[in-house]
Amino acid sequence: MAAVRTERATPGAPVATLLPGRGYGPQAPLLYYARLLLRSRGWAVRTVDWEKVPGLDPADHPAVAAFAAEVLATADPARDLVIGKSLGTLALPAAAARGVPGIWLTPLLGVEDVRRAAARAAASTLLIGGTADPFWDGAAAAATGAAVLEVPGADHSLERPGDLTGTLEVLSTVLSRLESRMSELAR
Repeated sequence: MAAVRTERATPGAPVATLLPGRGYGPQAPLLYYARLLLRSRGWAVRTVDWEKVPGLDPADHPAVAAFAAEVLATADPARDLVIGKSLGTLALPAAAARGVPGIWLTPLLGVEDVRRAAARAAASTLLIGGTADPFWDGAAAAATGAAVLEVPGADHSLERPGDLTGTLEVLSTVLSRLESRMSELAR
């Protein structure tokens, strides 16, 4: 699939699948630094580029979810991980069905299938969102039973507008939680 790029690691390395947002691609800070962290720990990283999926309209949520399910069909629930950002969180139902652990950045909890999947996969799910994000619902996130990191004042990019130091602290916190999840999977 030309829309999926895999950076190889040593044979048998765990695989992290990055599913970006619609306007928040893999070059954006959260996903860029997540990829660097994963690679530095020996993970193979597989990244989807929604714009390169033939005939895919990102506004067609069922089509996005179906494509993400195809990508995750080869994920090994015992060692792999998926990291989805916004639009990429439409893959949460597929990840939950396969038992693939996930870190979901600014998940679209207003989408019923996403919210229900987070509850079904609560033990292997981390939801991260900011209180200044109009798509984030902290109460809905908590009600899933999943681990939740709610960032005060962070917007849909998990940034604190007008506060560079605060934004960098958020990035550091998210990466720290990602590293903790990676360590848990390695056990």
